[in-house]
Amino acid sequence: MHGVAFYALLAAVPAVAAAALGAYGDALERERGRLHAYLWGIVLALTVAGAAVRAPALAEGTVPAPARSAVVACLAIFCAQAIAGLVAELRRT
Repeated sequence: MHGVAFYALLAAVPAVAAAALGAYGDALERERGRLHAYLWGIVLALTVAGAAVRAPALAEGTVPAPARSAVVACLAIFCAQAIAGLVAELRRT
């Protein structure tokens, strides 16, 4: 089961990179949304770091604490992005 989770995390790296580049492009075009682009950049760094920390421990079947912390930090950033998006939508209406 740990192998599947590792490969899912590894597969998430290009998806997060594409999302980060898209957010960066939107920030350049609209002069807004820089925070969104920065947060995607942080998520990309955390995803790469989590996969890198996790790779050597794959054979042991354990999950290192830094890898767990990276995933939890990514989830916290996604929650912050969702709240920021909700606040922006509520301000428009």
